[in-house]
Amino acid sequence: MSTRGFQLTEKKKKYFLAADKGLSLPHNNFGFTIINHLKIYIMNNATAEALDISQVITTDELLIHWQGHRSLTRKTIEAFPEEAFFKHSIGGMRTFAEMVMELLGIAGPGLREIVTGEVKEFNDHIEHGKSKAKLLQAWDEATDEINNWWAQIKPERFRENIKLFGQYEGSAVSSILYFIDNEIHHRGQGYVYLRSLGVEPPAFWERQFI
Repeated sequence: MSTRGFQLTEKKKKYFLAADKGLSLPHNNFGFTIINHLKIYIMNNATAEALDISQVITTDELLIHWQGHRSLTRKTIEAFPEEAFFKHSIGGMRTFAEMVMELLGIAGPGLREIVTGEVKEFNDHIEHGKSKAKLLQAWDEATDEINNWWAQIKPERFRENIKLFGQYEGSAVSSILYFIDNEIHHRGQGYVYLRSLGVEPPAFWERQFI
């Protein structure tokens, strides 16, 4: 049990012992109050350590969070008119189809590399024949692939340093967080494209993943 830097002097120990035995401390109610607070502080920290509630999010919750975002990105793909999906751009940016292929090139292959340690060159080319349905199919296949590889990631692996695709250094979990951030970034570009086409994007909070 740790007091996290709180040092008990002999005087404080005397108050602590008195409080622990249920004794009163004449003429020193302030000290009695302080020591009771100290007891609560220590007990709370001991409980926190025992239950490991310092963990803000579990790996399962992180996966659900990511897949929720992927569910919303899928709805964004569906909202695009077929031709615009492959041709529309603004300010020289890539088409949304090209952005989606980048996301597909990162997600499944990235997790596979985290699990196996086998480094492969990044590849964001997917044969789609100008068919949005084919990329949606690839998206759904990636959903299953992510779930499959995720279940094989050992807890300690998340904190290990890797060099993803032989280029990008960082911990496994920082790489995964980048996967999510990068997807949100590109989905935002897709929303701008849809607005410019007069199409209402899906509500950004609709990230339910089943």
